[in-house]
Amino acid sequence: MRKTFWVPITLGLAAFLVLPLPGLSAPLSQRIEKKREQIAGARHKEGVLSTTIERFSTRIDSLEGEINATQKQLDRAQRSLDRQRAELLEVRDRLEEARDRLERLRSELAKARVVLAARLVEIYKSDTPDALTVVLEADGFGDLLERAEFLERISEQDRDITNRVRDLRDLARDQAMQLADLEEREQLAAERILAERDQIATAQSQLVSSRDELASARADRRGALAQVRDSRVALEGDLRALEAEQARVQAALANPTGAGPIKQGSGQLIWPVNGPVVSPFGMRWGRLHAGVDIAVGSGTPIRAADAGQVVLMGWVGGYGNYTCVQHTGSLSTCYAHQSSFATSNGASVSQGQVIGYVGCTGHCFGDHLHFETRVGGSPVDPMGYL
Repeated sequence: MRKTFWVPITLGLAAFLVLPLPGLSAPLSQRIEKKREQIAGARHKEGVLSTTIERFSTRIDSLEGEINATQKQLDRAQRSLDRQRAELLEVRDRLEEARDRLERLRSELAKARVVLAARLVEIYKSDTPDALTVVLEADGFGDLLERAEFLERISEQDRDITNRVRDLRDLARDQAMQLADLEEREQLAAERILAERDQIATAQSQLVSSRDELASARADRRGALAQVRDSRVALEGDLRALEAEQARVQAALANPTGAGPIKQGSGQLIWPVNGPVVSPFGMRWGRLHAGVDIAVGSGTPIRAADAGQVVLMGWVGGYGNYTCVQHTGSLSTCYAHQSSFATSNGASVSQGQVIGYVGCTGHCFGDHLHFETRVGGSPVDPMGYL
């Protein structure tokens, strides 16, 4: 009866491998090959996008350096601008003082010219005696001295007035020239400072604009890369499911009666189930795949890889129904995605004893056994122990 039961199952599984499924246009092997080609194309596109993003990132980093250098230059220019503005204010204060002084000088000059003009008129109109007349008309030596001193005073006063006018005229001219020079310096300094600041600000604006454009382009590429990666991960998930499906079919065809005999490898552990490894230990989809996936049918008995004590048994997140057996002080083995348990927590088990049954609990794409070896709690490649 048991043999009769497995004959149609075996024939059906064989047909599953070579014939198209309902709603599908190609056999399972062709669908697997197509998925692999799609994944290869997605990975190539990822590589192109990653290279483009890296090139953009390098250029953005370069622009950031140029922007920082320009900002420092702008800061220096601003400090120079502040310093020259302070000097400009000082120049303007000196200008104001110069203008006030010039006005005073011009006022004094005008007054001195008025006094000089009046004096000249007075001299012209008066019959001022000359020195000989004064000597001849003097009433003695004392009177002569007084008359001579008077003439000297008049002469000195006239010279003072004349010199004062001349000095004020020269000062006013010099002050006017100094004022013009200060005004020219003020204008040139203001124009130079504003031109330098505007030039630096324009350069910085252009750099920031270029950086923003590159950053936007990089963000677009990253978005496209994320979509391609998501698509590739989905394709890899589909591929794993198809490969696991194919491996289960192959395992069922090779071993239609179930668990089969104990399989002893070259290491210290026996194989917990007889079937092909469809996913090895290592990095997968961006994270560590901490064990090996062995494709066998649902309900296949799982044997303890070595004698030990059950230290963990229960539901553990994506592992689903999960059992761990401690063999030595550091070595343990774990069995995930079981459909049901065949032992209890804390129980002692012997090598080859059935401790559970294969299923697809937790996060998986199809019935299989996820088998782990751990040393000190950290996962290691089980193939070194099988």
